[in-house]
Amino acid sequence: MQIRLDKYLADMGVGTRSQVKQYIRKKQVLVNGSLPKGPEQKVELTDTVSFQGQVISWQEHEYFMFYKPAGCVSAGKDNYHKTVLDYFPENKRKDLFPVGRLDIDTEGLLLITNDGDLSHRLLSPKKHVPKTYFARVSGRVTEEEVQKFARGLEIGEKKPTLPARLEILASDPEVSLVELTITEGKFHQVKRMFEAVGKKVLYLKRIAMGDLRLDESLQTGEYRELTEEELEKFKQGTAQ
Repeated sequence: MQIRLDKYLADMGVGTRSQVKQYIRKKQVLVNGSLPKGPEQKVELTDTVSFQGQVISWQEHEYFMFYKPAGCVSAGKDNYHKTVLDYFPENKRKDLFPVGRLDIDTEGLLLITNDGDLSHRLLSPKKHVPKTYFARVSGRVTEEEVQKFARGLEIGEKKPTLPARLEILASDPEVSLVELTITEGKFHQVKRMFEAVGKKVLYLKRIAMGDLRLDESLQTGEYRELTEEELEKFKQGTAQ
């Protein structure tokens, strides 16, 4: 596979296409140790491309675990709110996007990537990839409600929700702490499910998607690349 040198460098986050062209003209870029003919020069992905003495290795896809904070939207651009991609340095590649969405007031695990195929598999309704949330809800959650979630709930859609696993972590008359695993992604689904049993979600955090769990060492607004083991296990889970 061949690719234009300026696109190669821009895709790898060295700069914008116009910035990269300036770097090339200023002789700050080498291909296999030699000066390139120009920004339009085609390079193989196996070529050694360097910028200011640093080798820029080609990666077709990148995968990041992001701890989304409340108050930002799961989008690339927004005219009114901070977006999840605003937390990524500008020298990162420009084709990243969030896989799926979390409500603006919901925290937790979000996958950021440029792998459209994986995103499609993860979001496909046919895959039923489980998503697990930690929630603080109003009132006492009972075993009866655990059974209702397990059977599926009417939340105003054509069909009831698919069965969901609700685990009570702590429960008292004022507030309950729970973990909920669902296999769908309906609009405001978690909140609507609790509303269906007379409860209100006070705090919501996604802690897992399939086999991928949020790294507890991350703080809100932080991210890291997925390990090879995490990525392989995650891909296997979405391929089923």
